[in-house]
Amino acid sequence: MSEKKANSAFMQPLKPSKELAAIVGANPLPRTEVTKKLWDYIKANKLQDAKDKRQINADAKLRPIFGKDQVSMFEMTKLVSKHLTK
Repeated sequence: MSEKKANSAFMQPLKPSKELAAIVGANPLPRTEVTKKLWDYIKANKLQDAKDKRQINADAKLRPIFGKDQVSMFEMTKLVSKHLTK
């Protein structure tokens, strides 16, 4: 039963900050959809590091979210969650 509860919380739409909304849109989205849209943006703009695909290079839109020029794909989810509110 607790598994189902965790899953529904995971799918709860969250409101992106104005910085994140510049990439994923202003409407509330579940975390999974935010992550998907972020990856679509990263791939469309070729922001994955050429030598190490696990590293994401920030452009002008991503820098305010990440707070630095490069982050790992694992660090990205933690940084993005700071830009989501209920």
